[in-house]
Amino acid sequence: QVQLVESGGGVVQAGGSLRLSCAASGRTTFSSYFMGWFRQAPGKEREFVAAIRGGGLTYYASSVKGRFTISRDNAKNTVYLQMNSLKAEDTAVYYCAADQNYSPAYYYTEGYDYWGQGTQVTVSS
Repeated sequence: QVQLVESGGGVVQAGGSLRLSCAASGRTTFSSYFMGWFRQAPGKEREFVAAIRGGGLTYYASSVKGRFTISRDNAKNTVYLQMNSLKAEDTAVYYCAADQNYSPAYYYTEGYDYWGQGTQVTVSS
């Protein structure tokens, strides 16, 4: 069982930056876990943002590529999402997700077994 706790959300002006963190705990070899970030805006489905393999290979949604950076610190059991050049349309609840293995379905919520409770990001225009 893996527990995920997100932090770092808040209110920021358009063009600003935020860094989200996701701390993992429980019976896990964190370094081998495939980690992802999703987001869900009001009235919309949860959508993929970024993901990272244990070895550091990364994947991004086209809407955030070049603005967001996912990274991980395996010694701290933590994954990060650095968000720059934020836009109003980035406003959403951001969720951290984990799975024991990489899956070609990483773009979909079904590709992950564990989820955090979410953290709100609000970008004011």
